Order: sequence, then structure tokens, then C-alpha cells
Amino acid sequence: MQIEPHYDPLPMPVALDLGPEATLRGADYRFASTARLQHQSEVESNARSYPRRIPLELRRAEGIHVQDSEGRWFIDCLAGAGTLALGHNHPVVLQAIRGLLDGKRPLHTLDLMTEAKDEFINELFACLPGEFARDARIQFCGPAGTDAVEAALKLVRTATGRNQMLAFHGAYHGMTQGALSLMGSLGPKQYLDGMISGVQMLPYPYGYRCPFGLGGAEGERVGLHYIENQLGDPESGVLPAAGMILETVQGEGGVIAPSADWLRGIRRITREAGVPLILDEVQCGIGRTGKLFAFEHAGITPDVLVLSKAIGGSLPLAVVVYHKDLDHWQPGAHAGTFRGNQMAMAAGAATLRLIREERLDQHAAAMGERLCAHLQALQARYPQIGEVRGRGLMLGVEMVDPQGRTDAMGHAPHNRALASAVQQQCLRRGLILEVGGRHSSVLRLLPPLIIAAAQVDQVAEIFASALDAAVNH
Repeated sequence: MQIEPHYDPLPMPVALDLGPEATLRGADYRFASTARLQHQSEVESNARSYPRRIPLELRRAEGIHVQDSEGRWFIDCLAGAGTLALGHNHPVVLQAIRGLLDGKRPLHTLDLMTEAKDEFINELFACLPGEFARDARIQFCGPAGTDAVEAALKLVRTATGRNQMLAFHGAYHGMTQGALSLMGSLGPKQYLDGMISGVQMLPYPYGYRCPFGLGGAEGERVGLHYIENQLGDPESGVLPAAGMILETVQGEGGVIAPSADWLRGIRRITREAGVPLILDEVQCGIGRTGKLFAFEHAGITPDVLVLSKAIGGSLPLAVVVYHKDLDHWQPGAHAGTFRGNQMAMAAGAATLRLIREERLDQHAAAMGERLCAHLQALQARYPQIGEVRGRGLMLGVEMVDPQGRTDAMGHAPHNRALASAVQQQCLRRGLILEVGGRHSSVLRLLPPLIIAAAQVDQVAEIFASALDAAVNH
């Protein structure tokens, strides 16, 4: 099913203006170090990351395009790491923000009720499956998803009286101390003490590099058996857990999507063990995977749902939605000054309404299939592509070294250098995307949900040219 958005999603020239010496197929031009980029390198912390790989000073943005300070247009397949579900400066979002400002409505209200807040709650609950929404409660958190993760941890610990948490290899849940404790990646936490105690890491079904050397349905079956045994064996050394947290589709971990059967198995295991299931859909929620929520692919219902990014319509907003039986908090048990961001609620309500009414989740599914087909065609030609994977418009391309030593499953090793080279070649041709996954070997594509078929084809054309240049450099 192919659904075109109700407004023109091509506000910028289809032929990207990359300068007099560049074409769509790519001249190897240099990115000038502007005064502002130089100032950024001098005053921002060494922790900055995106500017190191995407050295652009952005000036304008509309739809799926951004323009840099030198007048070059780029297709944005990073889109605020999935935040910009409707792309840049969508007219519906701008109208919602202007309406709030022109009406002199409050901009900041802590957790006091407002019309904008009530509208946002109603729109979010209208997006949720009815079974979940009927008994749900919502907690507004600080502006980032990581604070919502912290709130979810406190929620289940308070409700169960336990402390142990279950998390997964490859997980990314944010950069605060509790969220870091649940993270699979060692880099951000290797020099830190004071991680929360009692976190048990479990195997996530990464089929291409299955931790059990099996892959496919068999690898998932063994993984579920292992997890069930951990929770049920009195000699496993794992204390009864306050909760299990997982990304329904892992993003930073390399765009890894478990099967519906695995998710249903996890839901059964946690329910039988009396362990609340927390689904982190900060990145994969709100239409991104081809459903309004990624857990809908499996037909399951979580106990706790963590949301941020797209729900704010490009502005900072984070919430936890959970079953009312877990609402054991006392007043003030979780708070945050900026949990009353009214512009984000207005923009978010407008975004959710458009996605739901225009069925942009279905559009994302169709465009994702189209883009995936292009990438799989490239995989057949280039042995440097190990796997193309993902759901909807959340796709990953794992780059490998076909000359390297294969693993137990016969797959070539990660190729971080090639992934970086392809990313840079894409940037030179007017396409912004990101790298992630183990050893930073996965090229990640997160275009806005409004991307049209012609634009998908253009992304694929640029990617193909960039890949060929990187491989044959």
C-alpha cells in the first residue's frame, strides 16, 4: 500500500545544488571550515560527536532537506536521530507553534494542566492500542528520553519493591547514570563508577551475528530458553527482577529487529515471572517501523512504554505511559522543571494527529520496503554489504570485509573503515546518514516519514554511487 502525504513533500530542488564542480554522482569537494565550525571546535566539549563526521554549518531546512552555510542542499536521512517524523518545518507543526504563541498561551507550566497538555494526552492515547490506553497512566518527564528511562526504572522498582533490572546486549537507553547502566556499549561508561547495581545483561536476537552461533528462529528459540532459565532457575544467581527493559527495535545497537515470535516469547516469560516489561520506543515508535508502535508488529502490550523524540514534533518532550496497577508513586516521586514544555505538546499533538489520520505509518512501511529493495539489490552486487535489515523507515546496512576471517556463522568481520568511507562519500553527494552498531560498522537510515517514492529512489542512487566510490577508492 502506497500513501502519498497530503502536501507537497518536495519543497527543495530535486537536483541538489552541491556547487559548480559537484554533481549528484559526486565530486570529491572539500567541506570548508567556516568560522562558526571553527568556533564550535574551540568552545564545545570533546564529547561532541555528530560534527566530527558531519562537518556542516546548517542554515535552512524544509521537508527532508537541509541547506548548509555555503548554499548546498542535502537530503537528511538522520533527521534528528529519528526526532523529525514530519521532516523540517512541516506546516502543520509551524501552525501549531504559531497558534500557541499568537494566543499568548503559557509556554511553561511545570505539570499544571493546560489545553495544549490535554490535547497532547488525547492524541497520544488515541494512537495507543485500545487495550493499553484503557488502563494507562502517563508521567511527563524532563525533556530527554533518558529521563523517561530513569522514571521507568523508579516506577517499576517502587511498584515491585525489587532492585534487579534485566537489560540486553546492544541496548541504548540514554546517557544518564541509570540509563548507562542498562547500555550494551562499553565506551560511554567504561571510565565511570557508580553504575546502578543489580543489572543483568541478556542476549538480544542479533541474527546476523547470533551470540549462540545459530541465527534465525533457532537462535531466537535458544535465547528465549536461556532467558526463561535465568528467571526461573533458583541457582542462576539472578535475583527476582523489578523489570525488564528493551528496545523493540534496537537503533544505536545496529538497527536490529527481533521477530514477532521472539517478542511474544519475551512477553510470555515476563508475565509468567511477574516482571514488568518496559519497552523503550524512543526511536522506533510513532510510525517509524511501519506501525504506530513497533510492539504492534508482535501484537503484544507492554507494562511500561517509554517515548520521546518524535512525540514532541521536533521539540524536546519525553513521557512514560504505564499500566495503572504500577502507579504506586507518592506525589513528587518523579519530577522535572521542563516537563511542562507547552510548545512541544502543541507541536507533538499536531504531529501525532497527522501521522494517525494520514496513516503515515503505512506510508513508512511502503517507503521502507522500496528503500530496502534498492539496498538489497546493491547487496547482491557488493560482497562488502553483509546484511540489510530493519523495519519501515528504520534501516541499517552492515559493512563487512569480505577478505577477513569469518565468524562461526561464516560471516565476514565488521568493516568500520568502509562504513565511515561510505558515509563521507554520501555526504559529498548530498546525503546525510549516520553510522552505528558494533564497531561503528552499520550505516543507518532514518529519513522523515513523509519521504516520497521519488526521494527514496534518489537516496538509493546517491548511496549506490557513494558505495561504489568507497569500495573502489
